[in-house]
Amino acid sequence: MIGVPGNVRVYLACGVTDMRKGFDGLAARVQTVLQLDPHGGALFVFRGRRGDLLKVLWWDGQGLCLFAKRLERGRFLWPQAKAGSVVLTPAQLSMLLEGIDWRAPRRTWSPEAAG
Repeated sequence: MIGVPGNVRVYLACGVTDMRKGFDGLAARVQTVLQLDPHGGALFVFRGRRGDLLKVLWWDGQGLCLFAKRLERGRFLWPQAKAGSVVLTPAQLSMLLEGIDWRAPRRTWSPEAAG
């Protein structure tokens, strides 16, 4: 995985996206459906109908980059909303890309209350 800057905004495009779309089709979806600028430096994440394929669109300052990941087993967890977007942190994106439930991660340790 290519490292994601810690200060970048990450938007999940809710609903299902046609995974045949490339740079131009996904950039148009960002503009029309999400009402955002695809050249603003944010990451835009799209998921197909089957749920095992993601595409990430990102403007790096010189041009659009398009990344894809397909899980061999399992599905990417996605919001239930049919339209709009959900904002994630870069850490949540990392969990999503690993197939981890980013919505409710469980810590292995929690601090005890001071007494």
